[in-house]
Amino acid sequence: MTLVPRKATQTQKTTDARRFVFVLLDKFTMISFAGAIEPLRIANRVSGEALYAWVLCGEGSEKSCSNGATFRLELGLEEMDREDTILVCGGLDIQRTTTKGVVNWLRREARRGVTIGGICTGGHALAKAGLLDGRKATIHWENQDGFAEEFEDVKLTKSVYVMDGNRWTTAGGISSIDLMLKIIANDHGEDLANTVADQMIYSTIRTDQDTQRLSIPTRIGVRHPKLSQVIQMMEGNIEDPMSPADLAEEVGMSTRQLERLFRRYLNRSPKRYYMELRLQKARNLLMQTD
Repeated sequence: MTLVPRKATQTQKTTDARRFVFVLLDKFTMISFAGAIEPLRIANRVSGEALYAWVLCGEGSEKSCSNGATFRLELGLEEMDREDTILVCGGLDIQRTTTKGVVNWLRREARRGVTIGGICTGGHALAKAGLLDGRKATIHWENQDGFAEEFEDVKLTKSVYVMDGNRWTTAGGISSIDLMLKIIANDHGEDLANTVADQMIYSTIRTDQDTQRLSIPTRIGVRHPKLSQVIQMMEGNIEDPMSPADLAEEVGMSTRQLERLFRRYLNRSPKRYYMELRLQKARNLLMQTD
């Protein structure tokens, strides 16, 4: 199925509309792309004005997203205005889909002073082009370890989105909604952003101070303060693991008590749980390495 962008006010640039150029990479994530473009559409509808315009851009004539749908591109990479805002939409297999052509083009646009953002793993393309060196940025938690190893000069955070000057990044998933609502609030006020959020049944607008992942109690399905503290220490010490005795001492327990706690709530020993965390990190690194 090929989706053709509608040629109407919401996609065509008008004199006063702020235009976003969505650069689609192969296998871009549909949920993050939709989360970026829909707030713009709704802002236009509820305001009764053409506040925003957008266009799909990239290499070639069409791109397929993560769910297999294909989008026809409206512009080539060279058909842009200086006033446009670029949002690079990434997704799966980002190491391969970040092409040399896109990287070189991003560098040229950055030299022109264009505002450039990365949606989902699109931040990888920005980092590859050197546009995030010395800046704060974020990317999906699954990509964080590999990203941190490859781009040591980037100040990586776990935030849902980051706006560092004219470089923006999101963590993937629905975090693009939060970024776009912030942009709408900056451009036209919080009342409009809140109205857009209401239309989307989006009850909590997150800020750049919010982190990506669920809390530890929610993830493991157990609300036990000491268990959560131990798991937090494990997750923060993957490279240099702490011993069960050290973990137990940090939370005021004996090693035997810690063992019983893990077996009662997680049906595995602390050592086994720690090993699973380390293996998961290793798998994530392998997935993000050429």
